[in-house]
Amino acid sequence: MAATRSERQEKEPRRFILAIPTDRTKETMSDGSPTERVRPYVKPLALLALVLLVAPFVVFAVPEVVGMEGSYVVLTSSMSPTIPAGSMILVNDVPAAEIQRDDVITFESPGGIDETSTGPDRITHRVVAVVERNGTTYFRTQGDANEEPDPSLVPPGNLVGRVAFHVPLAGRVVQFANSDVGVFGLVIVPAVLLALNEVYNLYSAASGGDGGEDRNDDDDEAQGE
Repeated sequence: MAATRSERQEKEPRRFILAIPTDRTKETMSDGSPTERVRPYVKPLALLALVLLVAPFVVFAVPEVVGMEGSYVVLTSSMSPTIPAGSMILVNDVPAAEIQRDDVITFESPGGIDETSTGPDRITHRVVAVVERNGTTYFRTQGDANEEPDPSLVPPGNLVGRVAFHVPLAGRVVQFANSDVGVFGLVIVPAVLLALNEVYNLYSAASGGDGGEDRNDDDDEAQGE
């Protein structure tokens, strides 16, 4: 007796089609993810931030990289608002004969000046007058925020240099970096994050390569059958 259509369908094994996404499909799916779109920019931005953080320290430690002979951190507000406290100043070594009125100079304290704006025994003030005494050139100085000139004239031998330019707030970054918290936050943490990012990239590349080989092996076996 002939089997009905329904009986034949029950006797025949059911077939299932398993669709495995290819690499191209995965790339197409991942391209739309916000995380995947942002990922290429993470490392360059992290490196840029690290460079911007490190640059003030390099300039402060080695001012010769920008053609200067010295660098100092301004500690007081005697030159505000021109050079606010916390600025980093870059000083160029020039002969005393080239110093003119209105130049901002850094000099060693000749005595009689109590405040020190750039560190122990060094002051940064503006030249308000060039004074000749007994054939020697002296400089009368005054802070822009001070009402009176400094009590002592600055002899040429005390001149450290002329301020070429300053970077506001960079001095505070340098001071913070010299602290334990600064070293941890500005050096150790970024270095660890970059190292972890590299490890993650290497792991992702290795995992992707292994997965590709496995898929190729499975395809070969399927074609052989």
